[in-house]
Amino acid sequence: MVFASLLLIAGIAQAELTIDDSAALNGEKATKSVFLIDFTNPRKTAFYLDIIRGTHEGLVKQGVTPNMVLVFIGETVRYLSTKPDDTLEMEFGDDLKSIAETAKILKQKGVRMEVCAIANRVFKVENETVLPQMEVVGDGFISLIGWQTQGHKLVPIF
Repeated sequence: MVFASLLLIAGIAQAELTIDDSAALNGEKATKSVFLIDFTNPRKTAFYLDIIRGTHEGLVKQGVTPNMVLVFIGETVRYLSTKPDDTLEMEFGDDLKSIAETAKILKQKGVRMEVCAIANRVFKVENETVLPQMEVVGDGFISLIGWQTQGHKLVPIF
């Protein structure tokens, strides 16, 4: 009985060690993705940016070179400013700091991040205040079209 239990535990441990994405990646050495990010909550934005960071690291760990672009549209642009409004800062200061820190890490990893100027205008975010790791683009939808036309696979997150 003890021996059977040890075999079961060893089998579970072995299964955990071999969890990967090899079936989906199927020997691919590089990926091209464009993430459409549209959230109405800074906490959720911070959470998913960290998940995307982990996805990048997971691809690298599995021997794949990721080419990632993040395109931010909608209200999400409010959380990408170096000068958020006072209410947002007071209620979600830690989340805004997390977003800025993760943006730095993603930029260091070569991830391109784009912020829609139309959304900035609608949500009253000055283009000059966008986090320095990010690029303001004319239209987030045109950006998405362009990246997809270049072969990036769409990953919508909202």
